Amino acid sequence: MLNRAGQPPVLIVGGGIGGLAAALALAQKGVRTRVIEQAAEFKEVGAGIQLGPNVFRMFDVLGLTEKVSALAVFPENLIMLDAITGEEVTRVPLDQRFRAKFTHPYALIYRPDLLSILLEACRKNDLVELHTSQKIVAAEQHSKGVTARSEGGHSYEGAALIGADGLWSTIRQLIVGDGKPQVAGHITYRAVLPTKEVPENLRRWAMTFWAGEKVHLVIYPLRGGELYNLVAVFHSNRYEEGWDSFGDPAELHERFAKTCEPVRTLLGKIESWRMWVLCDRPPVKNWSKGRMTLIGDAAHPMLQYLAQGACMAIEDAVCLANRVESAQVDYAAAFQDYQAARYLRTGRVQIMARVYGEFYHAGGVARELRNMMLSARTAEQSFEAMEWLYGEDKGPTGYGRVFADALKV
Repeated sequence: MLNRAGQPPVLIVGGGIGGLAAALALAQKGVRTRVIEQAAEFKEVGAGIQLGPNVFRMFDVLGLTEKVSALAVFPENLIMLDAITGEEVTRVPLDQRFRAKFTHPYALIYRPDLLSILLEACRKNDLVELHTSQKIVAAEQHSKGVTARSEGGHSYEGAALIGADGLWSTIRQLIVGDGKPQVAGHITYRAVLPTKEVPENLRRWAMTFWAGEKVHLVIYPLRGGELYNLVAVFHSNRYEEGWDSFGDPAELHERFAKTCEPVRTLLGKIESWRMWVLCDRPPVKNWSKGRMTLIGDAAHPMLQYLAQGACMAIEDAVCLANRVESAQVDYAAAFQDYQAARYLRTGRVQIMARVYGEFYHAGGVARELRNMMLSARTAEQSFEAMEWLYGEDKGPTGYGRVFADALKV
């Protein structure tokens, strides 16, 4: 057991995917944790998550691969179409060639299902304590560890503290102090449809997206094909900030008015959408301070265009637990080693997510060049372009080659 007798637990502020993954990863090392969630229950807003091969390696470590696989959909292809003409631009097979290249699959899962898997594993582990309805508003370090205080006046003592409290992290402001996130000027609408409401000709066993000028639409199956996840994104500077609010269907349809019939048909099937204003932050090198550190969106929030937010948080959790073990619970040293191991990897994903967002939303000549370049790719060339993100860890930037190779979009 790494926890010394009488030592308080590690406090984890935030009970989302990253926070629960961190609790589970540390418990595997014998470290007690106390997860403090501000909501009344551990819950995720219903939407889909894409799971790359890189996160399946983490599921192997956490002992969750079988449970995740039981609830996930394993699509046959990644398909990109032009949102204006409807023509197929490129298709990346996710068959045995893909699995042979990356040793693990690509999958799709309902976000609440993934959270439930992590939550169940934490509840079954005696080293994990779970608290709800406690919003942490302050934390301070002292000679014995860290004290966190909630809005309601509760006080929590910990050997260390991990901020897993997302994009609007309170803990980040105590460590980095960089204010509000950066608004991207992109709005995303998410909805889930029963399969029977999706036209049969659009029910692909694939992760499909239509790329248009300053807009795109994603659709893919969830829960064994019982549901379909829809995500519509468009550029707008109308909103400065916001999270999980109901959207304006009139604006949505206006933005997609010039898209092809299949796109407009799918958008017309949804009566109620949830809207998010997309934000991120520039990469930073330091997100640790003494016995306090950050993981997931609190450390390195990223736009959705590489579908890696949850995956990066789970990678963080496993890496952090490994560093705590190596440092023999010298948390200050472990947290410095952890961020040193992660900041180039996560920073690269943050930057490339923005690049891909512009790439997907290209118009005019850029759109034509994009379509021409991608349509000429072979499966092997597509796999090669994904190597930096999905391949085995090969150096300081994480899974892949040197940073410059990330520009091979």
